[in-house]
Amino acid sequence: MSDRKPTAPNDLSAFWMPFTANRQFKKSPRMFVAAEGMHYTTAEGRKVLDGTAGLWCCNAGHKRPKIVEAIQQQAAELDYAPAFQMGHPKAFELANRLVGIAPEPMEHVFFTNSGSESVETALKIAIAYHRARGDASRTRLIGRERGYHGVNFGGISVGGIVNNRKHFGALLTGVDHLPHTHIPENQFTRGQPEHGATLADDLERICALHDPSTIAAVIVEPMAGSTGVLIPPKGYLQRLRDICSKHGILLIFDEVITGFGRIGGAFAAETFDVMPDMITCAKGLTNGVIPMGAVLTTADIHDAFMTGPENLIELFHGYTYSGNPIASAAGIATLETYAEEGLFDRAHDLGQYWEDAVHSLRGLPHVIDCRNLGLIAGIELEPMAGKPTARAFEAFLRCYDKGVLIRTTGDIIALSPPLIIEKSHIDELFGTIADVLKDLP
Repeated sequence: MSDRKPTAPNDLSAFWMPFTANRQFKKSPRMFVAAEGMHYTTAEGRKVLDGTAGLWCCNAGHKRPKIVEAIQQQAAELDYAPAFQMGHPKAFELANRLVGIAPEPMEHVFFTNSGSESVETALKIAIAYHRARGDASRTRLIGRERGYHGVNFGGISVGGIVNNRKHFGALLTGVDHLPHTHIPENQFTRGQPEHGATLADDLERICALHDPSTIAAVIVEPMAGSTGVLIPPKGYLQRLRDICSKHGILLIFDEVITGFGRIGGAFAAETFDVMPDMITCAKGLTNGVIPMGAVLTTADIHDAFMTGPENLIELFHGYTYSGNPIASAAGIATLETYAEEGLFDRAHDLGQYWEDAVHSLRGLPHVIDCRNLGLIAGIELEPMAGKPTARAFEAFLRCYDKGVLIRTTGDIIALSPPLIIEKSHIDELFGTIADVLKDLP
């Protein structure tokens, strides 16, 4: 019999929290106990305006009736079904609905459980695709500096955020990185910057260094989110597309953040009118209610695997919860909610009001840049001398105390509210941030 003492139900010590200053949090916890619409409710009963859609994921807001009901009904009907050699109808229905709103070249869906898994899946498919076509020398992967592609080994290898990489060894071999697009010439840009499209040409240098016949894929976020909202310069993504097409390299758009209405339309590929070979998504797919991700591919990629005897497995990859019944039901209800409420149009409808609010912060203490696209924004603060991240984190704490949830990454405030946001919420969000910045040390 164990001598271990029983743990109190509300003891905070056992949970090792992700991407959190655990010691600071557990000295002064910030607990949410409920959510509805645009607001969280704290353990103390305070309402907190959600300026971040949870973690870029609750695009339709919180406690949406159609999604809640779908989960309840599915749990009572079919809680789980194996995805290996078996199926259930809702996974196929959700896949068809995804293809229906995706850019036209996307015809097939591989389900995962998160953005990180979607990235790993896309990278594996890219390498296996070339091998299936008899081009097994293509194994190199190209990411981008300051890119974020989840936290699994493939994702942090192609990713370019230093703290996500430096603690975990040599990572994958055969990986190179494009330069990021955050350059001084684009300071305080509204929408897409004018300068920086030629940064995509560095892919030609990488191709010359390694020989393009060794490169399987290039993966980029159309708009880099977790690094602090870096907007692609005009023409940049098209140049990447052209270079990849020229050399037979697959282009993967990581749309875990930009998918499902964040910058307008279902996917950023449509907004920017640049078609990749694969799209990774998650977050807004189920409105953040239950874990689910997906990789969308063209028919060309899918069909390359559909050879040989029909009884053989074509791709040796997948997850226990791929296309989980409850997640599939949540995904269907989420897509219906987006459509019924016209939420993919909100970034356009509110875009100018949002943009003006973002740039109203220019000139306030410590603000060295503001940038925006759709319903997303980055407000960059001058770091405290010798204390990187401290100023933005203090802004986060003060905003929370005033009833507004923001997200910080480094010394950048990143905003991505639910798409149901109204002008009055925008006024409250930026009014609170302005008040905090005026008093920030």
